[in-house]
Amino acid sequence: MARSLCPGAWLRKPCYLQARFSYVRMKYLFFSWLAVFVGSWIIYVQYSTYTELCRGKDCKKIICDKYKTGVIDGSACNSLCVTETLYFGKCLSTKPNNQAKLGDQGNLSELVNLILTVADGDKDGQVSLGEAKSAWALLQLNEFLLMVILQDKEHTPKLMGFCGDLYVMESVEYTSLYGISLPWVIELFIPSGFRRSMDQLFTPSWPRKAKIAIGLLEFVEDVFHGPYGNFLMCDTSAKNLGYNDKYDLKMVDMRKIVPETNLKELIKDRHCESDLDCVYGTDCRTSCDQSTMKCTSEVIQPNLAKACQLLKDYLLRGAPSEIREELEKQLYSCIALKVTANQMEMEHSLILNNLKTLLWKKISYTNDS
Repeated sequence: MARSLCPGAWLRKPCYLQARFSYVRMKYLFFSWLAVFVGSWIIYVQYSTYTELCRGKDCKKIICDKYKTGVIDGSACNSLCVTETLYFGKCLSTKPNNQAKLGDQGNLSELVNLILTVADGDKDGQVSLGEAKSAWALLQLNEFLLMVILQDKEHTPKLMGFCGDLYVMESVEYTSLYGISLPWVIELFIPSGFRRSMDQLFTPSWPRKAKIAIGLLEFVEDVFHGPYGNFLMCDTSAKNLGYNDKYDLKMVDMRKIVPETNLKELIKDRHCESDLDCVYGTDCRTSCDQSTMKCTSEVIQPNLAKACQLLKDYLLRGAPSEIREELEKQLYSCIALKVTANQMEMEHSLILNNLKTLLWKKISYTNDS
């Protein structure tokens, strides 16, 4: 009978493997438990924030109580509180405290008359105390002020009414420039880079994208040195832009579009160590003066450059081959625009008109546009 030179060795090896397997299993279980715990905590925090700030029933009760006691009034109060034909739907944002001052505007007397016209919700020629209180609360919001100023512009959602500090605007069918809407729980676990690549797959046909892009360029014109001053777009992300069923661009969220005079006041004395400290929103950047360690007041990049940065991948993906090279050249020239450049306004107008002309020529005779 054959014998092993190391008696019992065959017994020891399984014990070693079993111990190693147990250690690996315990390590796996520990990290799995840790991942579940951390994930659950993140979901809980996000859900708590969401439910706290998106409490439609509570908001309605507070507003309607004030309306019924005569504290506030407005054109949407009856629909919200009496007939109940106006109701809260999807919560589009959980960001609180989006307030700004009116600031010094051009044609201030005209602006005041415009605001008084909007404040007269029942159109009886007089602004009641309740309407005045509602209008004053709303004027603290950038978006409301901009909707009043640009109410006759195509790409600004129409103001349908207000009640207290609640305002109602027209519905927009598609509430993002591109991509698909996913539940917020799933959004937490999708890497941003992969999300951007995935979003680009869910876009309209190229002629329709071009029409939407033209709408954004026209909106940039609307807020650039208009009759009531210059407004700065401080968050030019795809989620703030939408479009209707005719592929006309509509601004979905304008809370980070602020009067230039206000931004200068907000940022000019801010302490800074580098240019990274001199940012308002996500896109309004100034430089840090190292001699005073204070932010300067002049924004580096104009609205048009930020819009072109957003449109670059959107337009170049699927662009017709005969215009792709010229389109790419114009987009990069647009992105390179700086506020401090000589003759910036002339360059701004030239680049904007060239881009619109190039896109319109290509889509004018297509069915998709």
